[in-house]
Amino acid sequence: MTFPSDPSDIGAPASLKHTPSRHRRRLALLGLTATALGMAVLHGAAPAVAQADEQAGEKEAGIPVTDKLVIDKCGACHTNDGKGNLSRISWMRTTPEGWAQAIHRMVKLNGLVITAEDAKKVIRSLSASHGLAPDEAKPVMYLTEKRVLDETNIPNETVRAACASCHAFAQPLSWRRSANEWKLLQEFHIALYSQAEVQYRRGVDEHGIPQGYGAPAAKGPTPGEVALEYMRKVAPLHSAEWASWSARMRPAALAGKWLVSADLPGKGRYAGSMVIAPKGDDFTTTITLKSLKDGTTITRTGSGIVYSGYSWRGKSKGAGDMAAPDAPAHEARETMWFAPDQKSAAGRWYWGAYEEFGFDVKLTKASAEPTIASVTPDAVKTGTMGAQLHIIGDKLPTKFALSDITLGKGVVARKIVSASDDEIVLSVDVAADATVGAHDVAIGGAVLEKALPIYKKVDYIKVTPETSLARLGGSEKHPKGYLQFEAIGYDKGADGKAGTADDVAIGPIDATFSMGEFPSVYYDDDVNFVGKLSTAGFFTPNIDGPNPQRKWNRNNYGEVWVTATAKAEKGADGKPLTAKAFMVVTVPAYKRWDQPEVNQ
Repeated sequence: MTFPSDPSDIGAPASLKHTPSRHRRRLALLGLTATALGMAVLHGAAPAVAQADEQAGEKEAGIPVTDKLVIDKCGACHTNDGKGNLSRISWMRTTPEGWAQAIHRMVKLNGLVITAEDAKKVIRSLSASHGLAPDEAKPVMYLTEKRVLDETNIPNETVRAACASCHAFAQPLSWRRSANEWKLLQEFHIALYSQAEVQYRRGVDEHGIPQGYGAPAAKGPTPGEVALEYMRKVAPLHSAEWASWSARMRPAALAGKWLVSADLPGKGRYAGSMVIAPKGDDFTTTITLKSLKDGTTITRTGSGIVYSGYSWRGKSKGAGDMAAPDAPAHEARETMWFAPDQKSAAGRWYWGAYEEFGFDVKLTKASAEPTIASVTPDAVKTGTMGAQLHIIGDKLPTKFALSDITLGKGVVARKIVSASDDEIVLSVDVAADATVGAHDVAIGGAVLEKALPIYKKVDYIKVTPETSLARLGGSEKHPKGYLQFEAIGYDKGADGKAGTADDVAIGPIDATFSMGEFPSVYYDDDVNFVGKLSTAGFFTPNIDGPNPQRKWNRNNYGEVWVTATAKAEKGADGKPLTAKAFMVVTVPAYKRWDQPEVNQ
């Protein structure tokens, strides 16, 4: 289910319209199947007797439900134990998306009748009383931000097989449950999905790695038992983080001006402001962004909701030409994590049929003191003289001495080119022996940490995304899923080794992009049919459907390499630096996921 950013998007059955699960693309990249997506959502409400039995099995203290509306809407099925606990609900905590999924399922499977406005209130209430602490939610924000990545938070292959064969591992990690509820969740999987029993109980080898589906029963702990022990340990109902946040949680005091630093792949970096104004319990926004690449300005307006005191869900839209699928004025969903001190935030504003486009965003609250939000250029090479450095912020000093500026060892400000309260332009010299790494930028009491990368040379490049999935399409019903590739340059850092912690990310570099065949069979010709890749790295998929020009009338799907060739940077062999990425171009997400238990 796509989570709402305003009351009209959720609640009453008429509002709970199923949409194609755009998140399939992300999950496919994680080696997941679509069949059982969303398993780790809240169980369907059981009959009162069964719920009482499950509640009787609880050995942990529940979290009472005190909101009258939640009790009224949920109490008919979720029994009260006389201590303020509602069965099942009091032994779970999750994100706003998790509670939205739960309400969606209750409407579709159990006949819950609830208005859009009441659904919004219930989600807000449960997110506050049975939500996640900021430190618990931050590691799994990528799920709600619709990011394409490979999950590195799975402890071993056994847990991967049990918990991440059918959905992202962030799905269960977005929940906190009692030990009994984690056990009930596994039993729910087994009852509902035939493959779950095999996944949980199949054999493992001497290294604990699950074997094929025909393997004999495990002699030691089964994958299900290993996963159950792990989830009980890392995602318990009660935690120090939640205890602390429950005591500290306060209303979101976000009204005012926020400085925005944003990056849109293929378009470059933006800087600007976001003015947040209260509207009842929610907020309205006015956003102004200026491209640091070409100076164009975008104005966006929108609205937002804050859950649990820190979790922003909103939407905004710009004005102007939106013919191009990656036009930065498109209407976007906003998912942001606000720091507990409510002085900064980070997240993603995304759009597209498969949420493939989006700004990576950082916010800094403007105050009475000077604030630095962005620094450009992306990086400066050692030995550069007279580089123009733009410091962008709010209430910056307009009268200052060059000695007031600190740029790190080996970087010296030589001249003030211009100075206003929102931008200072300096001419700087970078010594040949300047320290390689990300330097702090400080002026007038304002500091932006690691804002100015200094490098000696571009040692290697990477293509991002390194592993990706695009969708064929061409109709309103089945739109295309595009991709934007970039070549990111890196300095190996002090240790001279690529891929280590001291490598310096230089940012996007000028490169020419091309596609090449990823040979799977001897007659492979995918590169001729999957679509077109511009020299700037923008991939436009072909139309879907049988193609009479292909052998056996195959669709235009396929697997290809995407290669970036640097225009200026060269390796030790004197040849241009190159890098590859792997792209799968597949069919549209034809399936409409109308089963509530697998709907996102």
